[in-house]
Amino acid sequence: MPDINLALMLPEITIALVAMGLLLASAWWEGTAGVRRIRVIAAAGLILAMLMTMLSVGSEDTTTFGGMFVNDSFASYMKVMLYFATLLPLVISWEYLEKSSVGNGEYFVLSLFAALGGMLMISSGDFIVLYLGIELMSLSVYVLAAYKRDNPASNEAGLKYFILGSMASGILLYGISLIYGVTGGTSFANVNEYLTHAGHLPTAMGVGVVMVLAGLAFKIAAAPFHMWAPDVYEGAPTSVTAFMAAMPKIAAFGALFRVLGDALGPMQDLWSPVLQLLAVLSMGVGAFAALGQVNIKRLLAYSSIGHVGFALIGLATGTEMGFQAVVVYLTIYVFMTVGTFALILAVNKEGIGDQIDDYKGLAQKRPGLAFLMAVFMFSMAGIPPLAGFIGKLQIFMAAVSSEMYTVAIIGVLLSAISAYYYLRIIKTMFFDDAEREFDMEMSMITRSVLGLSSILILAWGIMPGSLLAWASGSIQGFLG
Repeated sequence: MPDINLALMLPEITIALVAMGLLLASAWWEGTAGVRRIRVIAAAGLILAMLMTMLSVGSEDTTTFGGMFVNDSFASYMKVMLYFATLLPLVISWEYLEKSSVGNGEYFVLSLFAALGGMLMISSGDFIVLYLGIELMSLSVYVLAAYKRDNPASNEAGLKYFILGSMASGILLYGISLIYGVTGGTSFANVNEYLTHAGHLPTAMGVGVVMVLAGLAFKIAAAPFHMWAPDVYEGAPTSVTAFMAAMPKIAAFGALFRVLGDALGPMQDLWSPVLQLLAVLSMGVGAFAALGQVNIKRLLAYSSIGHVGFALIGLATGTEMGFQAVVVYLTIYVFMTVGTFALILAVNKEGIGDQIDDYKGLAQKRPGLAFLMAVFMFSMAGIPPLAGFIGKLQIFMAAVSSEMYTVAIIGVLLSAISAYYYLRIIKTMFFDDAEREFDMEMSMITRSVLGLSSILILAWGIMPGSLLAWASGSIQGFLG
C-alpha cells in the first residue's frame, strides 16, 4: 500500500471541490447576479489554491500515491504560472462575457476543470496520471471553444479541436502503451531506471517515445501538429482564446518537463533531435504564416506557434541552463499574452476588434492603450529592453552553450522575420487614421491586469534578476 499524503494535493482538492460545488450551484444561481457570484467564487478558489501552492514550497515530502503525484519546487512554480494563466484571462473576460451569450456559470466551472487537469499534468509522476490530466484539460477546453452555440465559427472551432485532439490523444495513448510494453511499468521513475540499465532498446521503445512527443506537441501547437490552432483561435469566443493561448501551454510544457526529465532522460540522443526539428518547424510556421494575416486572433495563433518553437529549443538542450531558459520564457509569455488579450477584449465591441484594421488610429483616440499594446508587441518581437528580449536571449544562450549553433542561428533569423507582423500592428495603431471611436469603458480589474502585465514586462526587461533566480530555484528542485 503506497504512502498517501493528501496534504500535497490540497490545491488540486480545493479546485476540484470549488468546481463541483459551483457546478451544483449553477443549477439555482441563475441570471446575472448568480453568474457574478459564481465567477467571484471561481476566482477566489484559484487565489486560495495559489496561496496553498506557495506555502507548500520547501516541504519535506514531495511525492505521494507511490510516486504517481509529484509536488516539488518545479511543480509549485509552474502551477503558480498556471493559476495566473487561468485567473487573469477569466477576470479580464467578465465584461465581455456579460455582453455575449457565453457568460453563464458553467463557463467558469469548465475553466476550473481545465486548470485542474493542467495541475495534474504538471505534478504527474506516472503516465496514467499524465493522461488523466491531459484528458480532463482537453475535454474542458473542447467545450469552451464551442461555447457560443449560436455562432457557426465557434461550433466549427470546437468540432475541429475535438476531432484532431482525439486523434492526438489516441497517438499519445498508443505511445504510452508501447513504452509500457517495453519497460513493464508506467511510473516515470521505473521507466527511467529501465532505460538507465538497458542495453539495446527495441524499436518499439523509440516509436513509443516519438508518439508520446507527437501527442504532447499537439497540445502545445508545435508544427507540424499546429493545424488546429489558427482556426480554433479565430473561431472560439475571444475570452476562450485568451484562456487557451496560455494555460494549456503551461500545462503541456510542464508535462514535457516531467516526461523528458523524469522518465526519458537516458534517451536524450533520440528526443533532442526530434525537439530541435519541431522547434525549427514551429519557428518557421510562426514567422512566415503570420505575415499575411488580417485577423488579429489568427495572427496571434501563428505567433504562439513561433513562441512554442523558441521554448522547444531550450528543452532540446536537455541541460539545466536550457530548462531554466524555458521556464523564464514561459513566464514572460504568460504576461505578454494576457496583456495583449486584455487589450483585444477591451477594444472588442459588437464583433469589432478581431481584425487588425479595427485598431487603426488607436493612438490618436486612446494613446495609453496604444502604448501598452506597443509594449506587448515589442516584447513579443524580442526587442530590448523588454522582457521578451530576455526570454529569447536566455534560450539562445542555452542553445549556444549546448553547441546547437545551427538551430540558434535559424532562431535569430526567424525572430527578425517575425518582428514584421508585430510592427505592422504598431504601424496600424500609430500611423493610420482612425475609422471609429474607441469609446469603450474598461473595468478596474482590466486596468489592473494591464498595469500588472506591462509593469512586469518592463521591469523584467530592465532587471531580470528576480525572475532568473525564481526560475533557477524551480529547476534545481526539478533536477534534484
